[in-house]
Amino acid sequence: MADRPEVAVDSRSGYCAATRTFRSKRADVPLPADADLDVVRFLASRRHAGVVALIDAATGRRVTFRDLWRAVEGAATALAAPPLSLRKGQVALILSPNSIHFPVAALAAMSLGAVLTTANPLNTPAEIAKQVADARPVVAFTTRDLLPKLPLGAGLRVVLLEPDRLASDPSSVVATIGEISATPPDPARRGDRRVTQDDPATLLYSSGTTGPSKGVVATHRSLISMVQIIMTRFRLEGSDKTETFLCTVPMFHVYGLVAFATGLLGCGATIVVLSKYELPEMLRSINEYGVTYLPLVPPILVAMLAHPKPLPLGNLRKVLSGGAPLSKELIEGFKEKYPQVEILQGYGLTESTAIGASTDSAEESRRYGTAGLLSPNTEAKIVDPETGEALPVNRTGELWIRGPYVMKGKKARESRMCII
Repeated sequence: MADRPEVAVDSRSGYCAATRTFRSKRADVPLPADADLDVVRFLASRRHAGVVALIDAATGRRVTFRDLWRAVEGAATALAAPPLSLRKGQVALILSPNSIHFPVAALAAMSLGAVLTTANPLNTPAEIAKQVADARPVVAFTTRDLLPKLPLGAGLRVVLLEPDRLASDPSSVVATIGEISATPPDPARRGDRRVTQDDPATLLYSSGTTGPSKGVVATHRSLISMVQIIMTRFRLEGSDKTETFLCTVPMFHVYGLVAFATGLLGCGATIVVLSKYELPEMLRSINEYGVTYLPLVPPILVAMLAHPKPLPLGNLRKVLSGGAPLSKELIEGFKEKYPQVEILQGYGLTESTAIGASTDSAEESRRYGTAGLLSPNTEAKIVDPETGEALPVNRTGELWIRGPYVMKGKKARESRMCII
């Protein structure tokens, strides 16, 4: 951390015996000191060389950064006005597959100080109703196909993530994303509703590994710090080179939301959006749009390796795997089949706003069986779950993480993680 005292730290492990704390061996990344800063203004203010922000993989439709931020400002203006009247502290729900409209809805809502919650489109109506009852959203963004899954009582106002309305749409549909994005931006709309780094930004529901799914609150500071970490990880800060990422992971998940609906939009990268993963469509998009980075989950890597012949991967340089660890056999098999592609891994939680540790180079990736080094600005402890005692190097216990991106109010905990 920036103000941590100078004490003896083991150069190999990052372990400090005096505090029984592991410290990240990566250099801290600078974080903005302005307390009156929301993640949307932070992203929009970044200087970069990018031109195209989003590409719809299926249609080829391109959204420039200029058009993106114009749409976000217009949508925010419409959301703040009647009949939607979204206010700071209220919750907005997105129930949608990946789409070029998803980031616009997410950023517009958060710019108003609304708290964003997302739901898996594959969830049942009962599961979605349970989340709605818990989060109590006042506005829901969804598609026409998913509208029947929403409980439309209790005054939930719906914005369809479609260009236009149809005469057959129910009365609960107040607007479409096309309509609100075209609203002339009102620069005075913020008024006295100041959004700060300490304000809640997202309410995401964890997988419920230790019981029922639970809502996790991340602040604007959490998202801003993770954006900085992502840009540092991909060496995108201040770069004149534009990279192209393929979005195969769901934007409703913390992995997709932080990377594709926020983080990468601050550094000029182009994001090619797949509405759903299919191997042939993924390969077509990699080659047609010149994809250089491919974030994915291990099952996709397995499918690429299992193919009888090497697949055409065009300009692809790096694969970024998260969600579950990769075995030594899988990594070595992939490197043999695709020697031009570097594999990197990341480890994170909903509670840590995505990446808590990662391998960021070929050398680090050769340390098989590890999730990598702690992220910048991070401290951790390995704790005996029975006694609460902090443990030294090479011991097994719960992982306790501390950093500016950790969920509001508590430490993020997860067991059995290896730190190199």
